[in-house]
Amino acid sequence: MSVTAPPRSPRLRRFRVDVGTIITVVVLFQSLLLVAIGYWGSQRLVSTIGESAHRADHLRIEDKVNAFLAKAASVVDAVAAAPSLRPAGEGAVPTAELLWVLLQQSQELDSLYVANDAGRMLMVQRYPEVAVRHIVRESDFTVETWEYKPPADDGRDTQQRYATDRISAFRTQYEPRARSWYVQATQKGTPVWTTPYVFAASQELGVTYAVPGRRRDRDGAQVLVASGDVTLGRLSEFVRMFSRAGYGDSALLSGEYQVLARSDEPGRITALALPGSGILGAVHARMLADGSARGTVSTAFPIDFDGQRYLVQTSRIPATNWRLISWVPEDKLLGGLRRAVLWSMLLVVAFLVLIVGVSLRLAKRVTAPVERLSSIARRIGRLELDGLPRVQSRVLEIQHLDQALDDSARGLKAFRKFVPVDVVTQLVESGHTLGPSGEPRQITVMFTDVAGFTRIAEATPTEVLVRQMTRYFNLAAAVFTRHGGTIDKYIGDGTMVFWGAPADVPHAEESACRAALELQAELDVLNAEWRASGLAEFQTRIGIHTGPAITGVLGSKDRLAYTAVGDTVNVASRIEGINKELGTRVLISETTFDGLAGRLPTRRIDAVTIRGRQKPLLVYELLEPTSPAAAPAA
Repeated sequence: MSVTAPPRSPRLRRFRVDVGTIITVVVLFQSLLLVAIGYWGSQRLVSTIGESAHRADHLRIEDKVNAFLAKAASVVDAVAAAPSLRPAGEGAVPTAELLWVLLQQSQELDSLYVANDAGRMLMVQRYPEVAVRHIVRESDFTVETWEYKPPADDGRDTQQRYATDRISAFRTQYEPRARSWYVQATQKGTPVWTTPYVFAASQELGVTYAVPGRRRDRDGAQVLVASGDVTLGRLSEFVRMFSRAGYGDSALLSGEYQVLARSDEPGRITALALPGSGILGAVHARMLADGSARGTVSTAFPIDFDGQRYLVQTSRIPATNWRLISWVPEDKLLGGLRRAVLWSMLLVVAFLVLIVGVSLRLAKRVTAPVERLSSIARRIGRLELDGLPRVQSRVLEIQHLDQALDDSARGLKAFRKFVPVDVVTQLVESGHTLGPSGEPRQITVMFTDVAGFTRIAEATPTEVLVRQMTRYFNLAAAVFTRHGGTIDKYIGDGTMVFWGAPADVPHAEESACRAALELQAELDVLNAEWRASGLAEFQTRIGIHTGPAITGVLGSKDRLAYTAVGDTVNVASRIEGINKELGTRVLISETTFDGLAGRLPTRRIDAVTIRGRQKPLLVYELLEPTSPAAAPAA
């Protein structure tokens, strides 16, 4: 097999350059153009500074929004983690007090509550009226009991503020389990921020953070959902407060591009709507046009609107999938900086420093590929050939070296299809020579064979047979590898595998037996799939024997293989063949049985005569464990 390298680009052969030439040309070119590009560079510098200042302001607002949501979520998480959380019954009183205290300390939330799968709900709210709500869902109606509390700012102490001013009870059709926060949390099974919806009590738009959980008490197991509400009005006040502390304005859009909060318009958000006219509408239209509205990365761009240029920053709020947008008039941000460009001497000094920095950076970009290529070469030396990166460079020598390493890796990847790379790696790491050698070792050998394969091969089209054999061998190889086996060779439709070489395997007999059982179990599933598709089934017979053998690198001087030879190998092959006579699937020898030490169930079979041996051999059938405590049959 030959591996043909892709043709090299003629352009790269003509373009020869070295590191010194690159650095010299770049420095000279930048020096000659310094005066000509001075003014342009100063404008770019001013723009960069303005963008950085705007981004810093945007990140400050983003951090505040994330902190706002995280604080609200942490309170709900604390409620969900309470060990004695009860929305009803004898535990409802301490639960209500807990919710009340946490709500008073969490100005981010408008209400805090918990509901279970029996339709019981306990809620503490500060808006529209301060109250504790007890909700019990019956078969076709809901009983709500409201305990009204004094306003939080009336100067009373904690105990007095929690005192009940009056109580009212009435029937409603409120169903906690049908609310979006309950449905989304229980269906997802993890904490969730809901999409905006209208709160039942205040009839205002808002979002809810809900945390599902499970509790078990003397009444049995129950599903609990702890939740906290944030109105869009509170969110708007929050965004407006921090936006006015900076240079421009900000807005929050939902995952469906609806406006949740904005600082450039007074009042609360009373209806969900897409950004309309104005600067926010223009920014949103631009984001839809270039696809950034659906992206997850932060973006920055300028936009012209109503005769004025704006700098725009956008980013995604990870917890809720909202989009934060901030904008500022460029003149407001950069007016003072633009006058600074008249200081030409400082501009020249700044650009000289910039030239030096660019030159050093360019030198680093030339030498960095060499380091990456050396790292790739070391990985090739360790036969780690998958996922090797390519190193792109305009330097001809680096490009040639990258191509040579890629050719070597592709050649080795083709070669390792025929060589057990894991065995070679173990031999090299353990200090074995890769010339002809051998040593006696105690190993466990397994042979597998597909029953009636000749008949199957005659009746099955070649393409179908090849696909079946490939799936069969892939499945078997994965099982053997998981259990520490070394695949020696594929013999037609059969396989020879051994445990205990080149490295010792603790409890090699048990590993081989468990591999046999797992292989049969996975083949049963595969055969069922083939049977349903009208394909032939691969019923596999397995023989296992333990004993001494010579293992090592054996063969001719120009064709070697790591293998095992000896009587133990022959006996294992003979034992596999006895399955056909006895109608069994997995047979093991007496030595393997002794090493198994009763850890798996077996069935003793009378001694059988093995071709090539004078004494009969006692064999056992390996059985599927019926339970973790299943004992072997003696």
